Amino acid sequence: MSQRTIAIIQARMGSSRLPGKVLLPLNCEHVLTHDVRRVRAAETIDKVVIATSTETADDAIKQFGSEHDVPIFRGSETNVQQRMFDTATVHDADIVVRITADCPLIDPDTINTVVSQIQKENAEYASNISKRTFPRGLDVEAFSYESFERVVSTASTQRECEHVTPYYQDNPNEFKSVNIASEEVFDNPKYINRSDIRLTLDEAADYLLLKRIYDEIEYSEIINIREVIDYVDSEELADLNEAVQQKKA
Repeated sequence: MSQRTIAIIQARMGSSRLPGKVLLPLNCEHVLTHDVRRVRAAETIDKVVIATSTETADDAIKQFGSEHDVPIFRGSETNVQQRMFDTATVHDADIVVRITADCPLIDPDTINTVVSQIQKENAEYASNISKRTFPRGLDVEAFSYESFERVVSTASTQRECEHVTPYYQDNPNEFKSVNIASEEVFDNPKYINRSDIRLTLDEAADYLLLKRIYDEIEYSEIINIREVIDYVDSEELADLNEAVQQKKA
């Protein structure tokens, strides 16, 4: 019996460092448009849903969903874990794939590799973030709905509720967990162990880099992540946002 795999993109307008970032333009399309298109390109994904909050500011994201034929689920702004769980429940997920909307270069092949650990290897939690070997912005987490149900019923701290998956990371003995390394996706050494590159969107410096990438690289539908890394290296662009500090969970 096949398992229904639902990718849930967390998105809200209220970013403290770069408000409204998920609807900023990249080559005349919203960041969220690129998110959705790239996640949909992953063969392991059956459906893509955006999970946002019930706050008035996030009405814009609901409007985006209506205009781009993307299902929207709205829930708590602060208890993101519950919002994600309710989204997964409503959409009958057997496997949940967590993507954040500040990753407009998320890689379909990486998604497939992570999800396959749940689909074929019977892992309960798989990610490429436990030990980082990918550029920041290619983060993928996948987990079984059954295990997520246990996490939601057990997790209680603000950190766990706000950041969704720390319970998996903090309690590895309770789950069959797998970390995906970059060499499982890429076979060329220049794409392996590239955690030195930031391809996520938190601050204006990140947007400057992403805008350069989307303005300068020719592509059809989605940019191949290898071309992105090649371009960043050839133009020596990694220093544009190297000073941006990643928020700790």
